[in-house]
Amino acid sequence: MNATARSISDLRQNHLLGSLPDSDLRRWLPEMEVVDLRAGQVIGEPGSAAGHVHFPVSAVVSLLYLTQDGASIETAVIGNDGLVGLAHCMGGDASPSQAVVQHAGQAYRLRGALMKQDLARGGPVLTMLLRYTQSMIVQATQTAACNRYHTIDQQLCRRLLQSLDRSPSNELEMTQEGVARLLGVRREGVTSAALKLQHAGVIRYRRGHIAVLDRPRLEQRACECYAVVRQEQRRLLPLPQAA
Repeated sequence: MNATARSISDLRQNHLLGSLPDSDLRRWLPEMEVVDLRAGQVIGEPGSAAGHVHFPVSAVVSLLYLTQDGASIETAVIGNDGLVGLAHCMGGDASPSQAVVQHAGQAYRLRGALMKQDLARGGPVLTMLLRYTQSMIVQATQTAACNRYHTIDQQLCRRLLQSLDRSPSNELEMTQEGVARLLGVRREGVTSAALKLQHAGVIRYRRGHIAVLDRPRLEQRACECYAVVRQEQRRLLPLPQAA
C-alpha cells in the first residue's frame, strides 16, 4: 500500500531531492508517494510515456537497452543518487530504455506533470535536472566504452562498486546470471571473474548474495570507468542546497 511522504527531511534521503530548497520540497510533499519496489519489477517500458517519476531511496534501478532478439544490456544504474523518468521530465515523454528494479526497496513517486510545471518555472529544479542529465550522459557513455574495451573481470568490479555505492550494506543481492544479463556477457565469464575475486579474498559469494570484503582492492581491480563516473557525479551532484 502506498503512503504519502511525512516530512521534508524524509524526502532528503534521496540526494537529488536533498539538493532542493525547502520551498520546492514543501510544494511537492503532499503529492509525493512512498512506494515499495520489488526486485524484477518493471517501472518503465521503452517507448511508453511514464505518468510518474521515481526518486529511489533504498531501491536500485537499472536502465536496460533491449534488442529485437530479446537480449539486454545495462546502460545506467540509479539509486538514491538520482531519479527514474528523466526523459519524461525533459520533454521526451518516452524513454528508449526499460527501467527494472534490481534491488528491492522504497522510492518516492511524483506525478510527471507536476515535475514539468516546476521545470517550466526554472530555478533550482531546472538546474538540478540539467546537471543530473549531464551526469547520466557521462555514466551511459562510460558504460558503453567499458563494455567494448574492458575485460569481464574489470566490468564485474565496476558493477559491484556501483551497487555498493547505492546499498546500505556490503552485502548485495545479485546472481551471476543476473550480472551476466546486465553486462551483456555469458554467465561463464562472470562465474570465472567472481571466482577470482573470491579466491583473492575480495568478495564472498553464495547463491544470490555477494558480500564485498575488501572494497579498496575491488577498486584497484576495476577499470578507470568507475572512477571517471564517480568523479563526475561528485562534481555535479549533489548540488549545494539553495537558500
